Amino acid sequence: MSPLSIEVPPMIRRPALPVLLLLAASLPAAAQEAPPPVPVTVTDVLFEPMASSVRVPGSVMSRQDARVAAEVPGRLTWVADVGDPVAAGGVLARIDDEAVNLQLRNDEATIKRLEANLSFLESEARRLQRLTDEQVVAANQLEQMSSQAEAARQELEAARVARDQTLFRLERSQIKAPFGGQVVERLAQPGGFVSPGTEVVRLVDTEHVEVSARAPLSVAPYLREGMTVAIEDGGRRAEAVVRTLAAVGDERSRTFEVRLTPKGDPWLVGTAVRAILPASEPREVLAVPRDALVLRTDETYLFKLAADDTVERVAVTTGIAHGPLIAVEGPLAAGDRVVIRGAERLRPGQTVTVQNG
Repeated sequence: MSPLSIEVPPMIRRPALPVLLLLAASLPAAAQEAPPPVPVTVTDVLFEPMASSVRVPGSVMSRQDARVAAEVPGRLTWVADVGDPVAAGGVLARIDDEAVNLQLRNDEATIKRLEANLSFLESEARRLQRLTDEQVVAANQLEQMSSQAEAARQELEAARVARDQTLFRLERSQIKAPFGGQVVERLAQPGGFVSPGTEVVRLVDTEHVEVSARAPLSVAPYLREGMTVAIEDGGRRAEAVVRTLAAVGDERSRTFEVRLTPKGDPWLVGTAVRAILPASEPREVLAVPRDALVLRTDETYLFKLAADDTVERVAVTTGIAHGPLIAVEGPLAAGDRVVIRGAERLRPGQTVTVQNG
């Protein structure tokens, strides 16, 4: 043995069991505690009337969409630009009215001349009437003067009609909006000549829109005017009211038209949407939000909250859906609380803390 080597007795090299237990007992209390409760959001299982549904294609269209045309001939001096909002009665385009104004001045002059002539003839007729009563002139002279006065009245009336026609042309030289909307297309350009019937602009009412959808005839018994359905466009979803149902279906496609009035903010005209229409009578079912479901390849389940704030995994079978809710079948009852946020990281029997109370 080397003079520097020291032999350690076996008792010192291997601590006794009581010493190990004493060391374990002296560890911090935090190292022995269970994991903290997982925060989750819960909601109640509902007993809801739901019906099976069918999604049908549709398109957003305006209740008022017109190609506004000229009513009088002439050269366009101004046309509203694309995107311009126009109120009902607002000007969409102007036609050169210089020639019409000249015609109006001529009509006014003609009326004044004829009024003066009629006034003279009527005065002459009254004078001859007195002379005839005094038997100074023959009665046929009075009849001749009365006939001339009547002809002058008719000529004056014709001149007034001509003036009204000129005023009509003058008024129609400004093409006005029949309803409020937005100019979406210029069909004629300033400087061009238009005739009566020439389309000048396309005006669309972008505030009052509706959805036109083609639905199968099989859903007709479950639709009625005034009922609320859903429409969707990708991630956007909104409610719509059934405005009217076409009374005649298409024989080849076996579909009929449904007109829906969307609620909320206006939709862009021309948007392709899908209308979700009922395909059966509603029945009472247990329903949960779609977010409560945990989808796996072999099963679908959710977590139910127990009274002791632990969770139980419940296998369910899904059924019909309506909006954010979906029907489920399983060991559940109305009023049970199920997890809708935080379920992906839960294990059966785990303690949770409810964030939404």
